[in-house]
Amino acid sequence: MSEVIVKEIFITEPEYGGVYDLREEVLRKPLGLSLENEDLSADETDTILAAMQDGNVIGCVMLQPKDNETIKLRQMAVTPAMQGKNIGRLLVQHAEEMARHRNYTRIILHARDIAEGFYKKLGYTTLPGEKFTEVGIPHVVMEKTLKP
Repeated sequence: MSEVIVKEIFITEPEYGGVYDLREEVLRKPLGLSLENEDLSADETDTILAAMQDGNVIGCVMLQPKDNETIKLRQMAVTPAMQGKNIGRLLVQHAEEMARHRNYTRIILHARDIAEGFYKKLGYTTLPGEKFTEVGIPHVVMEKTLKP
């Protein structure tokens, strides 16, 4: 297997199809949902990072600006065969680096209940407040302050 690279892609590029398919398979189908029923207009303006190996999308994450200081990490997915192999960590590190480079000082995210521990290991803090339901499953709000 070749090296994993992380790169920014745009919805006009062929890799976007791989990102869409991965999000559908990992984030929606297991919940009985489909991206076909969602408003994907933010995909046009969000920063999309894809983890690539041998020309295939094996992971993705999206960054959505909220204000001049805060950016939201969303739609994080790693193909099941590659989970547990630091692809998610690599994607988050690239996302943080890109956010810093663009002068953001804070990242927020809505973590699925089962992913909270993953983000905590990467330095994210769960904000006070009740768990809430998003796409039919429990989530928490997390944040991380980015050091320059």
